[in-house]
Amino acid sequence: MPSLSPPSPASPSPLPYDAVVTALRAAGCVFAEDEARLILAAARTPDELTAMVDRRVTGVPLELVVGWAEFRGLRIAVEPGVFVPRRRTEFLVEQAVAAAPDASVVVDLCCGSGAVGAALAAALGSPGPVELHAADIDPAAVRCARRNVAPYDGRVHTGDLFEALPDSLRGRVGILAANVPYVPTDEVGLLPAEARDHEPRVALDGGPDGLDVLRRVAAGAHQWLAPGGRLLIETSERQAPTALEAFADSGLSARLVVSEELHANVVIGRGRDR
Repeated sequence: MPSLSPPSPASPSPLPYDAVVTALRAAGCVFAEDEARLILAAARTPDELTAMVDRRVTGVPLELVVGWAEFRGLRIAVEPGVFVPRRRTEFLVEQAVAAAPDASVVVDLCCGSGAVGAALAAALGSPGPVELHAADIDPAAVRCARRNVAPYDGRVHTGDLFEALPDSLRGRVGILAANVPYVPTDEVGLLPAEARDHEPRVALDGGPDGLDVLRRVAAGAHQWLAPGGRLLIETSERQAPTALEAFADSGLSARLVVSEELHANVVIGRGRDR
């Protein structure tokens, strides 16, 4: 969710502000005042304001209404049909930087909006020494990611996991971050409506136990990781033991890191030293 600051008590348009707050509150928005301020700041015309409020009232995620999400201090552009980056995934970025602070080649696999790649590049000091690549199977995500990684000279590729990457990256990747879909197929319908109705199923559905894509990434990581490179994948607390097994079965030395505050679980695998 975009960073929400308390609404200014001296709004230049108090009547529109009050009307927007009333509409959002009636629709059940818990942070109606803060959301109203963001929507008013984003709307360029009265007609656009009306349309944006209508979209939010009908359940469209706030980030898709205003066109951006905050992620590790960056304003990440998001578009309809693209997975909205979650705050808990900031923990994956934090752990990647801690595990491989000298990484010179970064890949954001299953990149969605490209938020993880952009945040890694920003944290590691790109443009400059970091070579950033991102990939996704969804053309809408690729289009959106290109906007977000452009400031870091990042390249975005279209395709299914490693098939999308240029061969020149084999054996060179210092950080391979993969925010893969990990919701079990039978549980996708139980997700909140904002995700279920407005985000692509391919970004949510991880197969029968939610770990199909994770297994594929772990199995293929070795040929792409540099000596001592790191693979990081977000998962759930319930799935973490099985995810660790999948890493071990693929020959990766793996550990689990957890943020209780963010309810985040990240499996970190280390590539073989050659």
